[in-house]
Amino acid sequence: MLHRTEGIVLKTFPYGEADLIVTYLTGEYGVLRTYAKSPRKIKSRFGSSLEPLTHARIAFWGKEDAALPRLTQSDIIHPFHTVRSSLKCFLRASEMIELTLHFVPERDANTRVYTLLMETLRVMEGDCEARLLPVYYKLKLLEIAGYLPRLHSCGRCGRKGDAFYLSHGTVLCEGCAAGYESSFGLSAGVSSLYASLLGWNPAKLERLKPSESLIAELLTVLDEHVRYITEKNPKAAAF
Repeated sequence: MLHRTEGIVLKTFPYGEADLIVTYLTGEYGVLRTYAKSPRKIKSRFGSSLEPLTHARIAFWGKEDAALPRLTQSDIIHPFHTVRSSLKCFLRASEMIELTLHFVPERDANTRVYTLLMETLRVMEGDCEARLLPVYYKLKLLEIAGYLPRLHSCGRCGRKGDAFYLSHGTVLCEGCAAGYESSFGLSAGVSSLYASLLGWNPAKLERLKPSESLIAELLTVLDEHVRYITEKNPKAAAF
């Protein structure tokens, strides 16, 4: 059966002498792995459409439950070339891709994550130095995936708290935290920045003007939360 959709290339992996396994993020099929025949040959019909981050219109052949359907067509809609051409930009995008692959199951339709990545790449293309973009993407992805840490109030009683507990994934107030050792103390501005980012459009993030120390503090909490959940260290961040 032939299927058609749009997708963003997340990564490729060599298979045999000239073939590739191409992983896409799509709205209709979530994370989708496909088999591309001979794209590494000079005269391949796929051209540059399989480059990471490329937004393409694709067609693939296979049964509904096929583990690795065959990619039959890939037409570039937008290449996001400027994001790929800068090492700093590409590393930022690579960390987003790595997180996406951790939290989005294969073949699980998710238009919200697809839209989130598309909007984030568009902002990145115009301003790769946007300070809040990485933390914004992490927050929204965790929210959509159901792993968002709770930083605005105690996860047990709803009262205010100023310490985050990794094993609970939330801030706890003094009463509810009795007997537990906190993972991070949080400054007053972190919960405010957290709430603001969750409610803003990525194209308007530059209107927020938090300090570098506040951004770093929130990123530290998010990164440690992700490590605790996945039990892995992000490769892109380490690089």
